[in-house]
Amino acid sequence: MDNQLVKPEVQDFINTSLNKDINSLSLQKNPFPDIVYSKIVQQIDSKQRCKTKLPTWYSGKNLLFPPKISIEQTSSEACASYKASLIKGETLIDLTGGFGIDAYYFSKHIKAVTHCEMQKELSETVKHNYEQLGAKNIKCHYGDSLEYLQHKNTKWDYIYLDPARRNDSKEKVFLLKDCTPNAPELLDEYFKYTDSILIKTAPLLDITSGISELHSVKEIHVVALNNEVKELLWILEKDWKDSPDIIAVNIHQEKTDSIRIPLDNEEYASFSSPLEYLYEPNAALMKTGQFDFIGNHFNLYKLHPHSQLYTSEVLKPFTGRSFKIEANIPFNNKSTKEHLKNYKGHITTRNFPMKVEEIRKKWKVKDAENNYLFFTTDSKNNKIMLFCSKIN
Repeated sequence: MDNQLVKPEVQDFINTSLNKDINSLSLQKNPFPDIVYSKIVQQIDSKQRCKTKLPTWYSGKNLLFPPKISIEQTSSEACASYKASLIKGETLIDLTGGFGIDAYYFSKHIKAVTHCEMQKELSETVKHNYEQLGAKNIKCHYGDSLEYLQHKNTKWDYIYLDPARRNDSKEKVFLLKDCTPNAPELLDEYFKYTDSILIKTAPLLDITSGISELHSVKEIHVVALNNEVKELLWILEKDWKDSPDIIAVNIHQEKTDSIRIPLDNEEYASFSSPLEYLYEPNAALMKTGQFDFIGNHFNLYKLHPHSQLYTSEVLKPFTGRSFKIEANIPFNNKSTKEHLKNYKGHITTRNFPMKVEEIRKKWKVKDAENNYLFFTTDSKNNKIMLFCSKIN
């Protein structure tokens, strides 16, 4: 860690440069000849990226920031706060500490937290930041977390890890066994030191694949922030044998929507042609893949086994977007050309052979704020267009 970066005059320069173009800044003369200028520019670049994602760090005093890759990979504060609400106990060890956002939020719920990090400079940076933030119940350890676990040989209430999703060639990987650390391979070793494990994985991980790679899975939380899935959280309990539940979570600024779905549910969907209202599940619900359960839970009909859109005669409360169907038009050359002439609106395709970009280009459809048009397939396998107005 470069202590010169926390000098008051350097911090003032960083903070007054946060609204400036980073490329222009990198070309200007270095106002601090005794400090490598690229380090200062990197601080500005990384801090700029924290404004929305990590507001506590962005507004904090005398904090230091790692290169942008660490900022991109870390949890947002909103997701870290939700994650911390899932755990309980007195001790937790974070085996893959990184920039330390998750450990910081765990420390608000756990009496003693240990942050492990393999990169010395990052570990020192995180330790410095915790001191500035007043997080006195977090211990930072630089070194191999598995060796630390084995050396301490103590029981933890929780073990947390966020395996790195790049291999030695810096290529992205999508199976847990290809991540670092290899959680499936190390699970039994981890369970020597705890009865409860929380694993964070990328949203691209297939849930069925994850279940097959792991064991003792009690819950899987699909966490979306403003309708974009950000992470999957796997809660493992030692010797858990039952089928897990999937919890679909969508975090908004004003509220958090959450639905628990037993993975072993035996729900079967009911189907209908489009009625008065149309429903589109939020991103977290879509990621669960539990589409028959969704329809029955909200007392809705599915349009088609593969469309993942729902309908009802009367308006129902729903976790997702709701629309009033203004018109149901067959998709064919004549009717499509007639109804899309001069039409402006949002376009969504579900179980449909054409992409949104193709439709916009072919019929010259421009975007507009209040109109919504769904291209989909109904229960009789007819291609249709649903002209809608948004309810919420």
